[in-house]
Amino acid sequence: MLSFQNLSLRRGPLLLIDQVSLTIYAGQKVGLIGANGIGKTSLFKLILGELDSDQGQIDLSRGLRIAHMAQELPAETTPAIDYVLSGDVELSRVQQQLTEAQNAEQYDRIGKLFEQVTDLDGFSARARAAQLMVGLGFETSTFEEPLAHFSGGWRVRLNLARTLMKPSDLLLLDEPTNHLDLDAIFWLAGWIQNYQGTLLLISHDREFLDDCVNCIAHMSNQNITLYSGNYSGFETLRAEQLKDQARQFEKQQSSIKHMEDFIRRFRYKDSKAKQAQSRIKALERLDRVAAVHESSPFRFSFRQAAKQSDPLISLRDATLGYTAPVLSSVNLTFAPGDRLGLLGVNGAGKSTLIKSLTGDIPLLTGERIEGLHLKVGYFSQHQVDDLDLSKTPISQLQQIDPNASELAIRTFLGGFNFSGDRVDASAENFSGGEKARLALAIVSYTQPNLLLLDEPTNHLDMEMRQALATAMNTFHGAILLISHDRYLLGSTVEQFLLVEKGAVRAFEGNLSDYGSGLSNAPEVNPAHFSKPEPTGLSDSETMTSTSPHKNHKRSRQIATRIKTIDSRLTRLNEKRKAVEEALSDPKHYSDPGSPTLQPLLRDQQTLIAQIEALEEEWLNLEDELETPH
Repeated sequence: MLSFQNLSLRRGPLLLIDQVSLTIYAGQKVGLIGANGIGKTSLFKLILGELDSDQGQIDLSRGLRIAHMAQELPAETTPAIDYVLSGDVELSRVQQQLTEAQNAEQYDRIGKLFEQVTDLDGFSARARAAQLMVGLGFETSTFEEPLAHFSGGWRVRLNLARTLMKPSDLLLLDEPTNHLDLDAIFWLAGWIQNYQGTLLLISHDREFLDDCVNCIAHMSNQNITLYSGNYSGFETLRAEQLKDQARQFEKQQSSIKHMEDFIRRFRYKDSKAKQAQSRIKALERLDRVAAVHESSPFRFSFRQAAKQSDPLISLRDATLGYTAPVLSSVNLTFAPGDRLGLLGVNGAGKSTLIKSLTGDIPLLTGERIEGLHLKVGYFSQHQVDDLDLSKTPISQLQQIDPNASELAIRTFLGGFNFSGDRVDASAENFSGGEKARLALAIVSYTQPNLLLLDEPTNHLDMEMRQALATAMNTFHGAILLISHDRYLLGSTVEQFLLVEKGAVRAFEGNLSDYGSGLSNAPEVNPAHFSKPEPTGLSDSETMTSTSPHKNHKRSRQIATRIKTIDSRLTRLNEKRKAVEEALSDPKHYSDPGSPTLQPLLRDQQTLIAQIEALEEEWLNLEDELETPH
């Protein structure tokens, strides 16, 4: 399917990959992991042909269909569902040709094009696109809205739906869970589990990786190492490998030190010179064990407030919303030490609740009662977007506390991995992850006693997510968390609130209970989302005359369709014969885990079903042609 042969890649002066060789086989689902900036996205660009390797080569299977997410969505008038449908480029091309043929009344060509639409599963395409959109959280009322009406997060979802719509043998997904809520993530994990092709998935979401992949490709030190199993299995194995490597390194260093001492003492003594030279050569030949450098660059904590109130804040009989109610009869109280997670679909009112707690949205009715020493620390994507990009990290914290020493601020920022030149660099050139870390640093520096965190892990790598979880667990105040990262929720939250149907209530259960309680995306009625087909023949319907009198035009249509079916049946029977000949080969049965047997059996069943359906349609058309009216 995909192999790298002695592959090396540089971006500017930085060596990302150095002489890497590995093979990914058809059907494997691989999680590509590594620190931010290690080269994961560059590797995708290499596979897509957008970058050239400095050395070695990439080998792809002939005719490989690759699907990957676009980074931008055009702000135009195209309806959202039509944009998703355009992901199937081949189907869109054939449908355009079909429209042209129907307008020109080219009936022979129409029949062949309908056959191609059938081959491409085109008559269910609109319903499948609708199913993808519903699964990713879109209301059916938004399907016909133009692209320009959607915000950034919803545009990301549209790009994801368009990617999933494209038939593919290799699917490349780069952080697909950013901007998704938990409900959509559960749905996407189920979709990936049913995907029949090969997957390369970049993600920093441990639980999502565990749900979706059966291999881990770990990028570090300009190398890529492939591990069997999901992320949890990789983490366990990697920890053991690092321990073993540390023991070997320590043992080897002791041996090296002993040899170097011998050389230094006896190199110039005649009686020992030969032995010293022998040890010098041994050192030169030695395959040295690398030192272990796996410690996280992130070590920070949220600065504690000087004083606490108990309770910190309360909402009593509150109605929340902008002009119309979004949540009603809300009664909540937060005390120091509370750890609450918010669950609910996108648009249910989670962010409205948080903004009402901060005071950004005044209550429509009810009371908001602040404790005397309340100090709110609020993190959201809005805070990241509103960073003053012209300022450096150090100047932004100096603005909060002009009396703090430069050394104290530099030490604090070092815990967020801002050091050296990055401390004095303006934020305009920062990556998404660096901006998110800076926004978290600013929130922490204000010494809050109530943390309101709205999707804090977007753009953060695993090391930073782990550091954030540790910091949250040592925080003395109260926390209210919205996150799609199940690891962060599970490791920091003690109780969940469910925002649903205009109300906020305690959720009795854990994340597994919440996930199992979610149904898959509701079934979409194909008829409801299918536009009327232009006049012509469709494989999705039995062809019957709409007129009480059979006319010449109808007879020509039926004759054309029968001719098309005859031709198609010939080809399908040839394919079926080839598959059944392949199945007669004993090599497919010698290995119980044969990777070729199941695909051949699936092909056989698919071909049989297609042949039977076409034969039934052929008989119905012959009956209609012969029946007098």
